[in-house]
Amino acid sequence: MPIAVTLVLAQAGALRWQARAPVAVLAVNAVSGLVVWALLPAVTLTGAMLAAQITLCVLSAIRPWRASVWALAAMCLVAPLAFGAGGPAGVAVWLLTVILAWTAGQWRSAQKERTRAELRRAVVEERARIAREVHDVVAHTLSVVVIQAGAADDVFAQRPEQARQALRAIETGARSALGELRLLLRAFSSDEDEDEAEDRTMEQREPGSWLARLEELAETVRATGMAVRLHHEGATGGLPSAVDKAAYRIVQEALTNTLRHAVDADEVSVRVAASGDCVEVTVVDNGRTTQSISPAGGAGRGLVGMKERVRLVGGSLRAGPVRGGGFEVTARLPVERAS
Repeated sequence: MPIAVTLVLAQAGALRWQARAPVAVLAVNAVSGLVVWALLPAVTLTGAMLAAQITLCVLSAIRPWRASVWALAAMCLVAPLAFGAGGPAGVAVWLLTVILAWTAGQWRSAQKERTRAELRRAVVEERARIAREVHDVVAHTLSVVVIQAGAADDVFAQRPEQARQALRAIETGARSALGELRLLLRAFSSDEDEDEAEDRTMEQREPGSWLARLEELAETVRATGMAVRLHHEGATGGLPSAVDKAAYRIVQEALTNTLRHAVDADEVSVRVAASGDCVEVTVVDNGRTTQSISPAGGAGRGLVGMKERVRLVGGSLRAGPVRGGGFEVTARLPVERAS
C-alpha cells in the first residue's frame, strides 16, 4: 500500500514536467500506473492510468501528429490487460478513454493552429493598412510640395511674396504630414508614455474628426493654384470612425490623383452627402486624365487603395473619365454595416 501511494504521488509530481518532456513523462506515468494497478486490484486500469492519459492528451496537443500517433498506439497495447480484468467491456472502456484523451489533444492543437493563423492574417492586414496610410499621407503631401516648390522657383526673383506663400504652404503641408506619420509610427513604439497613448486613443475615438478636416485639406490643394469647391449635405459628426476616416482618405487620394495626373485641370469639386444609412463622396475635376490612372489602363496604387478602403466598410466605388472631360470618383459607404 505505501508503495502504491508513493507511485501515485510520483505520477502527480511528474505531471509538472509534461509540457517540457511529454514522452518521458508519459512513459513514467504509464509504467507507474501499471504497477499501481497490479498492487491494488480493486482499482480499475483506467483509474490507475489516469495520469498517463492526461499526459497523452498534452503530448497530442503540443507534439507533431506522428509522434502523438505512436504514443496512442503504445497506450492501446495495454488493451489485453484491460480484457483480462474486465473482459470486452473493459477493453472498450480503455480504448474509448485513450482515444478521447488523444482526440482532445488534437482538438487543442487545431485550436492553437487556428489562433496562429488568425494572428498571422491580422499582422498582414495591419501591415497593409499601415502601407495604405503611409501612401495616402506621403503621396498627397509630396504632390503638393513638388507643385509648390516649382511655383516658388518660377516667381522667386520677380514675385518674392508669392514665393514665400508657396514655401509657407510647403511648410504647412509637411508639418501636417509629419503629425499623421507620427501617429502611425507610434503604433510600433513600445516605450510611449501613458499621456501619449491616451491622446492617441482619444483621437481615434473622437467621432467626425476626419471629415471635419476637409477644409484644411482643400486649402493645401488651393495653395497649388487649383480651385477646390466643397459641398456638404447632412451631418457627418456622428459617423462611425471607419467610415469617417475612409471618406476622408478617398477625398485625399482623389485630390492627389488630380494634382498628379489630371492634365490642364484647374478646378475640382468635392461633395460629401451624409444620410441616415450611408455617406456618398464624389470628387470631380475638369482636366484631361492620363492613361496611368485610367481604369482601362490598369488602376494605379491610388485607385487600388480607394477600392480596398471601400471594400473594408462594405461600400462601392466608381472611378472613371467623365463625358466631356474630367475624371470622377464616387464612393458610397454604408453606415450601419461599418458601425
